[in-house]
Amino acid sequence: MADHGGRSAPAPDDGDPAAEMAALASAIARHNRLYHLEDAPEISDEAFDALVRRLAELEARHPELASPHSPLRAVGHDAAASPLAKVPHEVPMLSLDNAFSDEEVADFVARVRRYLSLDGTEPLAFTAEDKIDGLSCALRYEHGRLVRAATRGDGLVGEDVTANVATIADIPQELERASGPLPEVFEVRGEVYMETAAFTALNEAQAAKGGKLFANPRNAAAGSLRQKDAGVTATRPLRFLAHGWGAASVVPRDSQYDMMLLLREWQFRVSPHLARCGTLADMLAAYARIAADRARMLYQIDGVVFKVDSLALQQRLGFVARAPRWALARKFPAERAETVLEAIDIQVGRTGKLTPVGRLAPVLVGGVTVTNVTLHNCDEIERLHLRPGDRVLIQRAGDVIPQVVDNLDRGIERPPFVFPDRCPACGSEATAAPGEVDIRCTGGLICPAQRKERLRHFVSRPALDIEGLGERTIAQFFERDWIHSPADIFRLHEKRDALLALEGWQERSVDKLLAAIEAKRAPDAARLLFGLGIRHVGAVTARDLLRRFGDLQTLRQVAERAHAGDAEAAETLRAIDGVGDVVIGALGTFFHEPHNVEVWDALLAEVTPPAYVVETLASPVAGQTVVFTGKLETLSREEAKAQAERLGARVAGSVSARTDLVVAGPGAGSKLKKAAELGIRVIDEAQWAQLARSAG
Repeated sequence: MADHGGRSAPAPDDGDPAAEMAALASAIARHNRLYHLEDAPEISDEAFDALVRRLAELEARHPELASPHSPLRAVGHDAAASPLAKVPHEVPMLSLDNAFSDEEVADFVARVRRYLSLDGTEPLAFTAEDKIDGLSCALRYEHGRLVRAATRGDGLVGEDVTANVATIADIPQELERASGPLPEVFEVRGEVYMETAAFTALNEAQAAKGGKLFANPRNAAAGSLRQKDAGVTATRPLRFLAHGWGAASVVPRDSQYDMMLLLREWQFRVSPHLARCGTLADMLAAYARIAADRARMLYQIDGVVFKVDSLALQQRLGFVARAPRWALARKFPAERAETVLEAIDIQVGRTGKLTPVGRLAPVLVGGVTVTNVTLHNCDEIERLHLRPGDRVLIQRAGDVIPQVVDNLDRGIERPPFVFPDRCPACGSEATAAPGEVDIRCTGGLICPAQRKERLRHFVSRPALDIEGLGERTIAQFFERDWIHSPADIFRLHEKRDALLALEGWQERSVDKLLAAIEAKRAPDAARLLFGLGIRHVGAVTARDLLRRFGDLQTLRQVAERAHAGDAEAAETLRAIDGVGDVVIGALGTFFHEPHNVEVWDALLAEVTPPAYVVETLASPVAGQTVVFTGKLETLSREEAKAQAERLGARVAGSVSARTDLVVAGPGAGSKLKKAAELGIRVIDEAQWAQLARSAG
């Protein structure tokens, strides 16, 4: 992983290890998604690795609290969230462990020797090469012909980018026959990247036409490769550099170094800095040499990768959960410089988050002129006591994202910066949810910074699912001032003649779209609620809320009463599984904002959701709360939940005093123990199946 977003690691305090581990896991997962899927990292490798190391430390200290879904056992991002076709990797594409000092490199060499039972006199060679900052890609060749290309994804499943890589000149469609026959199957792995000069030219061209600007070359390369339209990829100056391989019917050489030379014979570009190192001193010298050349390189790198040279020894060393034991990335430290913080501006993101951006007196850092720096949130401004006019120390973290390291003028008296409590884009109230530091605009669909994204969500498949009204169409209509809120979608029939005048629209497609919109005049109430994009109200929570209240207006009345301090209304909401103070606060905030109420009322003047009726069977568990724990052998967890809901029960994720029944399979642990402590009835899966069959 080249660079990630997030905040610095929590302080090393084991006061509440379970809570800290949960917070760390959530932060790591979020920043993995930002980096790998959204190509929008927020902070550096060092900050991300501090989070990872702290979680690893806590898991080692408290193994009983470690989750099987820990992000320490994950690589990359969930490819299922991507619109591209999915490709399973025959051989997983793993990440690399990182080091940030020469001592850690020495420890790595010592670990390898201990694992292999090699003393200090026995030879042990490594390869060294620069770690390019790009997007990992796997190229599968069969009988020498390229048949498939895939991104890393989550390491097990990637995204199919075969058509896209066909536009990259560095990637041969057929392998050059070198000495010896070509393998029947051979998967070449490497990085798709963009040279620094090409990245600058691309951003200049984007700015000239008012297009999206990329944050850095890595994001530009990732965004260019992961296009649904390969024609867009073809216009981008992408390169490819090979650094290894995956699935192979045969590996023709016996060392890493010789295999890299063979890839070069097959017409792949490999690192010009590739070297074989016989000692630790050679490895450290290679690192120093590459670091010294870094500023003159045509592309961006963020470290040096060391690999055990012997493939036989690599095989013996094998892998840990998410990385090979035989490889290590020695990362570069961030470069720093002093400058002046001239102003602090507030930007509103597409999800409503207010992000402070520092405007700097231009300063050269690592060969790049930096003028802006993200300040993350109001807590970061307070922590650094930042005010316009302060001298600050900045660094290009991971050589990509500028960040403020220190305020050099803390002792100088200046007026403090006051974070706004109103959205600068729409004037709506801006507030932080309980337990969160990010301040968000509550304007939702009326906020110009959020409208397009909110509208896209409203018509998406999990929400209203209006066929033909996709992201491009939403953008096209938005730019023409035809739609600004969900209610406007249901008035598009008034624009029929204007629609027919648009390029690419014909009578049949216009009528098909308008018919699809009309078909949603009586939408499912839960889908409509989810489509409004209220924070913390996902599809499942929306369904649970409607199951309890039956219609949207009743839900609104209860939410408004709870926001006004009505304890009974709040408790009514809290009694719903999965609804706590965070959801109650989000609902109250939504209905407290007058602009949101305007959007709500206008929408319900256009659509009439029927009363939300859940068809259930008469059963002994109707109205009860059920918890499933342990391994279910005849049902998936989703099937069990759906079955319980058909029987009129509510399914909870944890055991509490409100739980009526626990269904326990093999391996049930703490939930079963808590059920016994609370005196809750426990049955096994066979008894549950009998109960379900007897329901009439």
